[in-house]
Amino acid sequence: MMGISFRLLAVLIMCTDYPERFNSVTVVLDVLFSFYNFSKYSLLVSSLRIYISFSTTGLLTAIHKEYSRVLNYRELLFNDFGDRVAQLLHVQSVIPFLQNNDDSMQQEILIVNTHLLFPHDSSLSIVRLHQVYKILQYLETYQRENKLSQVPVMLCGDWNGSKRGHVYKFLRSQGFVSSYDIAHEYTDSDHKWVSHRNHRGNICGVDFIWLRNPNKSIKPLKISWAEAAFGIIKYQLQKASLNEKDAFDFLRADNNGNYITYSDFCDALKQLKLTSLSHGLSFQEMKNLWVQADVDGNGVLDYDEFKRIWYCTCSENIDEDSNSEDSKEGITKEAFGFAVKNAILFPREVEKGIWPENYHLSDHARLTALFSPVRLRCSQKSL
Repeated sequence: MMGISFRLLAVLIMCTDYPERFNSVTVVLDVLFSFYNFSKYSLLVSSLRIYISFSTTGLLTAIHKEYSRVLNYRELLFNDFGDRVAQLLHVQSVIPFLQNNDDSMQQEILIVNTHLLFPHDSSLSIVRLHQVYKILQYLETYQRENKLSQVPVMLCGDWNGSKRGHVYKFLRSQGFVSSYDIAHEYTDSDHKWVSHRNHRGNICGVDFIWLRNPNKSIKPLKISWAEAAFGIIKYQLQKASLNEKDAFDFLRADNNGNYITYSDFCDALKQLKLTSLSHGLSFQEMKNLWVQADVDGNGVLDYDEFKRIWYCTCSENIDEDSNSEDSKEGITKEAFGFAVKNAILFPREVEKGIWPENYHLSDHARLTALFSPVRLRCSQKSL
């Protein structure tokens, strides 16, 4: 008989000190079924994939019925090489988080739970970037269609990548912060904690509860994605032991000029195993990256333009698909958000980078983040 094992679980709990208002929100990641009486929760389940062992793994998000209600639920099917999924929840508190006189202030949360593909080799970094890009694209569309520009967003899950990875940097460029790192005042370069022992036996910190408040100023999504893609290209070049000058020579291949042509660029990406695969960069994505790098539009990249790839930067030009058309610069509005109150990992040894040999909670440490509702002043903008 086919068994069902939901290893990855996100739980949202609203906590109260007294009945008329909420004082905190707790998100718990990676908790087993036996920890809770699930009759108290709205359970949202997604099938992830069926392995050869005929056991099904998947995503489950539990929302406490007494404290919150699910207004909407969507499954995000990536339909990619990794065959992964994500869940989007639009959640509202039963009792307002904050007492206020402004009925238009949205006191709701968007929550995403996901499990990204494991990077079995570096060529799969593009797949993982695609998966996160799809999540953020869907979030952007959902917020725009439902007029939810002024709500906080939480991302939970097993990201299968550390703070040194491209996914982490991509999310940071989109205004998200790691709740655990904020609570412990760690910088982006600090990585003292671990949360997982992977199938290779390596201990690593891959489980995150991300927060983005509506007052965050972020780059256009396409710009952030292109910069992240440039970062992967640079990583592959450095992996081949190429410095900046050598990388330029590699990209310009055998042409006699001191520049890179588009065909040279495409050939180099193919050699780096970033294209010509079912999960690699598409033709349109390569073209978009080329346009970002070719600032003067003359069809070739000189050395200064190559530096856009090497230093992972793009032009800040916003096209017609971005969100500038109806923006109202300078107009502020009160909005609801969260401050990170605390975050802990269990067992506590993992906070020091030590993995207990006798610990077998699905090979993940439990991450719990506690948030306090706060009032924010935001620019009034349309997504």
